[in-house]
Amino acid sequence: MKYLSFILGNWIYLIHSLLVKIILRLKGFKIGKNFKIRGVPLLKLNSENIDITFGDNITILGDIDIRTRENGSIHFGNNIKIEENCRFVAAKKGKIVLKNNVVVTCNAIINGGADIIIDENSIIGPRNTINANEHVFELKKDIKDQGFIHKSIYIGKDCWTGANVTIAKGVNIKDKSIIAANSFVNKDTEEASINGGVPSKILSKRN
Repeated sequence: MKYLSFILGNWIYLIHSLLVKIILRLKGFKIGKNFKIRGVPLLKLNSENIDITFGDNITILGDIDIRTRENGSIHFGNNIKIEENCRFVAAKKGKIVLKNNVVVTCNAIINGGADIIIDENSIIGPRNTINANEHVFELKKDIKDQGFIHKSIYIGKDCWTGANVTIAKGVNIKDKSIIAANSFVNKDTEEASINGGVPSKILSKRN
C-alpha cells in the first residue's frame, strides 16, 4: 500500500479505508463517519462477544493490533488519531475507552484486564505501555502459570505522557498532568502537575 501511494498518490488510501471499514463492519465493529486507515488491522478477537466501536473522524496512520478476550470491549470516541503500530488489548470485563480528541502516538501498548479510560484532549506518547494488570510472582509456580492482578487506570483530560512512559495498574493520572519521558508511574498524580522519574514523582506544576 505504501508503494502504491508513492506511485499513485494518497487517494489510494481512501479506497483502502473504505474496504477496511466494510470488512470490520462485517466482523461486528461499529464504525462512524470519515474513517481513515493507512495500514492493516491485526485482529485477535473473542468472536462470541465483539464490542468494538469507532466514532466519527478516526485516523489510523499505520497498522493497528486489536485484541479482545473474554468480555473485553474497546470504544474510541470522535476525532481520534492513532499512529502506526499501536496495540489495544481488552480482556476479562475490562473496557478500553478513548474519549474525544485523543492522540495515541506510535508503538503504544494499551493492555487491560480492567478498565483503561483516556479522557478528552490527551496525548499518549510514543512507546508508552499502559498496563492494567500485573503478573502474580510468588515462588509456588512458574511465573507463566500464576495469573494476574487487575486494577483500572484513568488518564484525565488534557494530559500528556512523553516517550517511553510506563503506567502501572491502579493509577489515576489526574486532569492536566504531564509525565516526563522515560518515567514509571505507579501512583496517582496531582491535577495540573508535571511528573517524572523512576518511580515518578511531582517535579512542578503547570502555570
